[in-house]
Amino acid sequence: QVQLVESGGGLVQPGGSLRLSCVASGSIFAINGMGWYRQAPGKERELVARISSRSITDYSDSVKDRFTLSRDIAKNTVYLQMNSLKPEDTAIYYCNAGIIRCRICIEGDYWGQGTQVTVSP
Repeated sequence: QVQLVESGGGLVQPGGSLRLSCVASGSIFAINGMGWYRQAPGKERELVARISSRSITDYSDSVKDRFTLSRDIAKNTVYLQMNSLKPEDTAIYYCNAGIIRCRICIEGDYWGQGTQVTVSP
């Protein structure tokens, strides 16, 4: 049993900030990468940012100067600090993680339920 739970979404004015959190829990041996994706109405789900087990980050060009991804390995948690938010950032933000589970160690790809971010005057 593995769960990813996102939090921190909400309504914010343009130029405002939000901090999203994602916590993985359950039968976890280790977590490889973690990241955030988003999906706006009528659009494909897209990468926002991701971080590897080596703490290498990868940002979408549309957010790289405004968002900051961080990870607390001990807490199985990833954060997305979103600054200078724009209306086009409005989407459901989903947490994703590659999670290794044992006794026979395998990696699975897991998704959280999503947290809504709305940027509006």
